[in-house]
Amino acid sequence: MAADHFETLFQNPEATAAFGAALAVRLLPGDVVLLEGPVGAGKTHLARSLIRAILLLDEDIPSPTFTLVQTYDTQNGTLWHSDLYRLTSTFEVEELGLIDAFDDAICLVEWPDRLGEMAPITALHLTLSPGPDDSARTLHAQWSDPKWRDRLAGLPK
Repeated sequence: MAADHFETLFQNPEATAAFGAALAVRLLPGDVVLLEGPVGAGKTHLARSLIRAILLLDEDIPSPTFTLVQTYDTQNGTLWHSDLYRLTSTFEVEELGLIDAFDDAICLVEWPDRLGEMAPITALHLTLSPGPDDSARTLHAQWSDPKWRDRLAGLPK
């Protein structure tokens, strides 16, 4: 499969949140979104915005930094938000049940490098990095599964 990609600059956290909210309504069970980037790049901000939009709630969404996984029942099926930062081996990933969730849940995975070879080849890779000023972020999206081309068409960039 040939990889496809785009890159965009979000001028502020609100633009990052708008992208997450717009992506939320396009996700279906079996979709995996891998969120990459350094600490403070905006991975959790994007994930929280996406989760709020899919739950149709305007409340605080907890970070799974210490619990490793938060699950939510949504109108589109179960959503798993995982933060693998504290994991040290792929064996720990298997214990979470995350690999099974890839098949039938919407999965958002922060620090996906911890998945190693278990990262689904059909996943959407979103890499956030600091932009030209403190509130800006650059987003690089990459995928190989052709379904993402249509799903990402028309998203705010």
